[in-house]
Amino acid sequence: MDLDRDICSAKGCQADAVWDLQWNNPKIHTPERRKSWLACDEHRASLSDFLGARGFLRDVVEHRPG
Repeated sequence: MDLDRDICSAKGCQADAVWDLQWNNPKIHTPERRKSWLACDEHRASLSDFLGARGFLRDVVEHRPG
């Protein structure tokens, strides 16, 4: 197993991360704070929808490893 790989945050997914979903919870984070979930192409929409439905999603950008 390659522990240096950045993988998708979707439960059980082991695909390489392609997207960085940047989010915060306005009830507990300052407006400028960003947390990240990584997503593969397959899970980008479902993870974005999950965060968006809660008003947490701030941006989706291409993931840059490292």
